[in-house]
Amino acid sequence: MKIIIPMAGRGSRLRPHTLTVPKPLVPIAGKPMVQILVEDLTKSLEEKVDEIAFITGDFGDEVDQQLKSIAESLGAKGSVYKQDLPLGTAHAILCAEESMKGKCMIAFSDTLFKANFAFNSEEDGIIWAQKVEDPSAFGVLKTDENNVITDFVEKPKEFVSDLAIVGIYYVKDGDNLRKELRYLLDNDIKEKGEYQLTNALENMKQKGIKFKVGEVEEWLDCGNKDAVVYTNKRILEIKNSNSENAENLVLDNSVVIQPCYLGKNVKLVNSVIGPHVSIGDNSTVMNSVINNTVIQSESQIQSANLENSMIGNKVEYDGRKSEISIGDYSTYKV
Repeated sequence: MKIIIPMAGRGSRLRPHTLTVPKPLVPIAGKPMVQILVEDLTKSLEEKVDEIAFITGDFGDEVDQQLKSIAESLGAKGSVYKQDLPLGTAHAILCAEESMKGKCMIAFSDTLFKANFAFNSEEDGIIWAQKVEDPSAFGVLKTDENNVITDFVEKPKEFVSDLAIVGIYYVKDGDNLRKELRYLLDNDIKEKGEYQLTNALENMKQKGIKFKVGEVEEWLDCGNKDAVVYTNKRILEIKNSNSENAENLVLDNSVVIQPCYLGKNVKLVNSVIGPHVSIGDNSTVMNSVINNTVIQSESQIQSANLENSMIGNKVEYDGRKSEISIGDYSTYKV
């Protein structure tokens, strides 16, 4: 089994945090979101994952090595491919065509899930979806009485289905999907100016491939600051995160209200932390009350009363009661 992870987007809605790191490597509950995604997938799959292929932008050698290390930690080969231009989902996936052999899962890296991804790998294909209140903003699936997909509908103006595609797919024959993606590009077949994965899946369906629906229990977006903070909260709850055994934690006249994540060498002085707070390695919090907030590594927070906030790496914050989003290498003083 191979897992293919397109992740070349710029993450513009999550700026300033994505100015210095690609969005899939922004930490949620102490881990890069893409790492949580691939860990959950590999844990659910009955078959061994032998390769994880990441499709990235120009993020640099350090990011490439980090991604390969994530794959290797799960017992898989890590491969990195580059997407130079944002030409659509079909184009992104085809960038990893050398890895598209045999059984393949495709998972877009900007969302996380609460789901059991176990399935019968002898099915032609599975497309995961969740019921939504307003399907007009999503690609949706229509199915027959046997749960077989009959139609792919992109952002329907009138109601046709409330099953929204969440961005995770399985195909038994990766070579077949690769050929259909290549056909779209070779013949310049676009929809709304881009090469779309759903067009390739539709072609496969027309040729007799049966896709079924897999449903996720909860779909967690990571598109902007508020969404990341909420997703951090839910992942802490789902994973039952407990910070009591944090490595080299200094807890000086402070209280931690679970669930929280505390990285290595965190120092808490005269503070109340939690619930739903993640603090990265080597960060210090003094004389503060913080809840429902993500603080990354090597940051110094004092005299703060923070909630629903996101603080980057190497930030110095000497503040007040606030809901704030501050990127890496920033200083804020009142």
